[in-house]
Amino acid sequence: MADLTELKPILDATAKITDPALRRAIVAARTARDNRGQEIVVLDMRKLTPMFDFFVLATGGSPRQLHAISEEIDRALEKGLGDRRIGIEGYEQSRWILLDYGDVVVHLFDADTRQYYALEDLWAGAKRVAWE
Repeated sequence: MADLTELKPILDATAKITDPALRRAIVAARTARDNRGQEIVVLDMRKLTPMFDFFVLATGGSPRQLHAISEEIDRALEKGLGDRRIGIEGYEQSRWILLDYGDVVVHLFDADTRQYYALEDLWAGAKRVAWE
């Protein structure tokens, strides 16, 4: 697990983002990237549904990597931003891990599951957010 000082660059780079949900989504995306997540996408869902503001999607290469990404995102949002996860699904099966932060939902997939469910296609009307 990374030292909290390793979160500082991500937190500093996002400090000027005034929308707290957008900041959480970008911190989650950058944390996934820093933990070798692939094909990371942030979708702005606000015009499509009142249920949540942003989806963060990422692919991991193995169950162990998906666990590491999910744990580090949890840590970054809780320790770095003071935001606690509301729920988690799929951790044991490790094919699609869903982290629910209320207005931000993080979807971590293995490659086959991501291709099968194709959330980017399902929510094709969502705007992609530049997060890097």
